[in-house]
Amino acid sequence: MPSTILFDDPKIRIQLLPFTYTRPVAGIRCGIHTLAEKWADRCHSTVSFQTEAYLAIKYPENTSGDNLYINGALCPDDHLTGIVKGLPHGNALISGNGEIMAVRTHSTWKASDGTNGLSVVEYAEPFTMIRNVWDIFGQNGAQIKIDYERIASLRKSVGIADPFTHCYKPENIFVEEGAVIKASILNAENGPIYIGRNALIQEGSMIQGPFAIGENGVLAQGTKIRPNTTVGPSSKVGGEVSNCVVFGYSNKGHDGYLGNSVLGEWCNLGANTNNSNLKNDHTNVKLHSYATNMLADTGLLFCGLMMGDYSKAGISTMFNTGTIVGVSVNVFGAGFQNKHVPSFTWGGAAEGCMEYRFDKAVAVAKDTVSRRGVAFGQIEEDIMRVVFKNTRGQ
Repeated sequence: MPSTILFDDPKIRIQLLPFTYTRPVAGIRCGIHTLAEKWADRCHSTVSFQTEAYLAIKYPENTSGDNLYINGALCPDDHLTGIVKGLPHGNALISGNGEIMAVRTHSTWKASDGTNGLSVVEYAEPFTMIRNVWDIFGQNGAQIKIDYERIASLRKSVGIADPFTHCYKPENIFVEEGAVIKASILNAENGPIYIGRNALIQEGSMIQGPFAIGENGVLAQGTKIRPNTTVGPSSKVGGEVSNCVVFGYSNKGHDGYLGNSVLGEWCNLGANTNNSNLKNDHTNVKLHSYATNMLADTGLLFCGLMMGDYSKAGISTMFNTGTIVGVSVNVFGAGFQNKHVPSFTWGGAAEGCMEYRFDKAVAVAKDTVSRRGVAFGQIEEDIMRVVFKNTRGQ
């Protein structure tokens, strides 16, 4: 069995900032699982990563005499998986527009090497690649369906015992062991619903599929979940949420609207935080681009908030259509916030912003993580330090 290494495409990695400041591309969650988890399941093996040097200590690359390199932005399906796993040595699988999808080699290979010295095989079938931050929520509904079908083909749901919970199309609802669902409405007529191990769906929650909630996730009382939403493991969500992805260990526990948005890990949105996801003139939403330091046209009418790891918003914070918030930001105050809030920013548009002191940011991050019983050590602090240095003055 080859060593499976998920590599960061340098161009795509930049387009997926701020989420890839703190994780490899394959660490992104889309659907029920992260991209890395999808490939580990499909390849029946552990995976390693070829990523930025400062991330490599936490996400190492493990090679052997038989190496299968897979683009970390690639979402597997049955056909693509078969082609990738059967790729002959010395070959590169590329897309029609020249993107490297996979490489099989007896030696080591770097993304910067391209296809030099390799035989090229073009993949002509449709496939899904997470190239931009808005693809994370844009592809989420379809990825929930693919992940759900695979889970349902391998295991059986424990079902719902609560007599006060009403289900529409219950055969499209999968419940893992230990999950608790109380007096809620689950509608899986238009897409499946996945309830992870030990998740808690509190009283009065209303869910429209496709939807997924990970292990130990919580929906607060009266939560309204609209389609194509994922709540990652150990996250708590309340209020109204539509077509969003919460990576994990993040909180939006109170009323307020979140739409067409992505939250990284260890984020917190204060009570009554809201975001806009549609411009009043119904023109395409533009987002800050880390590649050009300018606004990029998403081509979408609906696009909300992209928030990097360890960032927080005070109560009643308002985010405009197409807002990017970096890593370790503490944003608060009256009025709409700036459409780009750089990493390690403290303050808000009305009150003014200053640099978030690194020692204070680390202390808050450590406290946030330790409250969940998760380790935050020197490796995590070193990653934050590099991000702090690399984003200073942006």
